[in-house]
Amino acid sequence: MSDSPDHSRFYITTPIYYVNDSPHIGHTYTTVAVDCIARYQRLLGRDVVFLTGTDEHGAKVARSAAARNVTPQQHVDENSRAYQDLWKVMHISEHAFIRTTDSYHVRTVQDVWRALVASDDIYRSEYEGWYCVPDETYLREADLKDGKCPDCGRPVEQVTQPAYFFRTSKYADRLAAYIQQHPEFIQPESRRNEVLSLIGQGLRDACVSRAKAEWDIPAPDDESQSVYVWFDALINYLSYQRHTGLDIWPPDVQLMGKDILPRFHATLWPSILFALDLPLPKTIFAHGWWMSDSGDKISKSRGNKIELPHVAHKLAEVSGADFDIAIDAVRYFLFREVSFGLDGAFSFDALLGRFNADLANDLGNLLNRTLPLIQRYFDGEVPQPGPGAGELREAIDTARSAVEAAMAEFEFRRALEAIWELISAGNHFIDKREPWALFKAGKSVELGTVLYDVLDCVRVVAIAISPFMPEVAAEIRRQMGLGDLPVTWDDVCAGEFPEGRRIGEPKPMFPRVDLARLKAKLKAEEQKTATAESPKKAPTATADTITYDDFQKVQLKSGRVLSAEPVEGANKLLKLSVDVGEERPRQIVAGIAEVFKPEDLVGRNVVVVANLAPATIRGVESQGMLLAAGEKTPEALVTFDRDCSPGTKVR
Repeated sequence: MSDSPDHSRFYITTPIYYVNDSPHIGHTYTTVAVDCIARYQRLLGRDVVFLTGTDEHGAKVARSAAARNVTPQQHVDENSRAYQDLWKVMHISEHAFIRTTDSYHVRTVQDVWRALVASDDIYRSEYEGWYCVPDETYLREADLKDGKCPDCGRPVEQVTQPAYFFRTSKYADRLAAYIQQHPEFIQPESRRNEVLSLIGQGLRDACVSRAKAEWDIPAPDDESQSVYVWFDALINYLSYQRHTGLDIWPPDVQLMGKDILPRFHATLWPSILFALDLPLPKTIFAHGWWMSDSGDKISKSRGNKIELPHVAHKLAEVSGADFDIAIDAVRYFLFREVSFGLDGAFSFDALLGRFNADLANDLGNLLNRTLPLIQRYFDGEVPQPGPGAGELREAIDTARSAVEAAMAEFEFRRALEAIWELISAGNHFIDKREPWALFKAGKSVELGTVLYDVLDCVRVVAIAISPFMPEVAAEIRRQMGLGDLPVTWDDVCAGEFPEGRRIGEPKPMFPRVDLARLKAKLKAEEQKTATAESPKKAPTATADTITYDDFQKVQLKSGRVLSAEPVEGANKLLKLSVDVGEERPRQIVAGIAEVFKPEDLVGRNVVVVANLAPATIRGVESQGMLLAAGEKTPEALVTFDRDCSPGTKVR
């Protein structure tokens, strides 16, 4: 990405997110990162096209909709809306939101398909191999890990069926050469090397269809086949451009998580564009994952899901900050805490530390010291600079250059560090020049010049942080009396505070959190809860009793049966796919086949022991247990008297 654009438009995309589940921290992280880039490019004067959206076809969607007894369209409408609502909460400024059920996207996919068939880049053959339903991914034997999907760890299905293939192998050498000649194409460097290694191992032709399914785009001119969901999804970046007719191709930046880069965005996608004789995206950037304190990837399937609006609510509650300010504090934390591109550990304690140190002590202190002095000494009117103004000019120029260099390389952390160096310079300047002492000495001209320079520094900071914290920046500008004025990156320079302005009402944005007091409060609440929930008198332990603590270790959750089928060679066993509110369904083997027919179980709400260690039963892995009444033979399943969401804790 360049700070000296050669055209007025800037096209940037997120991946489109699969709607079979609610959005999580990974989706949000990607989208906020794209938003930061888009906002920065708008400051540079670019006409930004920011595309995000939802991926809405596939077997998982149809199965989940059936389990909920709704149509697939109803299912995707609800889940797509969840993403759009979340982006509003997270202050996302997307230009457009695409859905793969949009009619213009369906037409574009079919047009591209026909073009590739005509050029013999798509051909009909037979697929024999493995398929992961949760990830909608075709896999080779060599791809499997312990016989399972290498990405989600779930069992895979063996498939033999007629299918269409795209000639990815035809473009392998050309793609490798392009990547080597254009180092900016795949970033960061570690991902580029990963992709080159994958290509070096040999690219096989990609299967791009499957047997016709109701909830897929039909393959043109062949009623027996549907378009593979990943081929369908990748075309969205092109279908939006063709639908609008905007002169934006190729994309300037396509940003995504590292898990979907090698197999799809860095090999299949550019090969399709080669076949269509279209330019490749200028940069494809893959970032790392957010991890828990224990080192596990944060995801719903691992039971450690993090919802950032909930985190912001909690931050607002303990700090007293406005919710929109807390959202921006979370946005700031995501890009200040970890170098973009690498994995990082997320913790609320670390967020509180950043809130206190960076936002309350540094930025908040600079603002809260400056505005009251303007009110006190100049009745709220911004003073005019006198002789010697511009003492912070060098610090402002240094920060501007550092931010520009960092943003050009997607080094958001370095950009924020440069801005905070400027904030530090402003605070040190106040300490050094002591405006209160100047007032006492009656040096009004020098006092006005000092406060003008500090206020001008705050103005520059507000512009520079606006891509990362748009609501905080807007509130700072409101308090400085500048809320009605447009800004560009050209305004990031010293001495540009407009004349004749009066500051607005100062209001602290970042109330400092007393961490010691908060921790003591939380500890007291935990002890109070434990005392209230503990039995007044512990029963005598016997071989047939367990302690309260033992029972607390059992995790019971509500689940919804998505599918059920007999286990081959076992009369009593059924293999169930159960949604327990995680990223992917659980596979559970239950000895209930003598009492329950598979078709009678689909859609039922059941109680699942969710933290039972996996076990292999008759060669099939079971990832939990259903609760049922009965001794040797189950007489009834433990269910609910009303519908409840999968994953609800059973107490």
